Amino acid sequence: MIIKIVIVGLLISVVFNLFKAGVAMIKGDKQGRSMSHFIGRRLMFTAGLLLLLLVLIGLGVIEPNPNPYRSL
Repeated sequence: MIIKIVIVGLLISVVFNLFKAGVAMIKGDKQGRSMSHFIGRRLMFTAGLLLLLLVLIGLGVIEPNPNPYRSL
């Protein structure tokens, strides 16, 4: 259960940073943080999420769908 909470939290942070980058782009304020700061954080969270999923699949903690196109 804790794994699902961590995954959802990372996904929410990715979307949040995407919207923050959009606001920074539209606002164009030179005093605040730039759009690239939020895009970089989004990329970092996405890479962390992908790495976490690969490690969990490799350890056997979660199992991907083996063949989604197989007919029953």
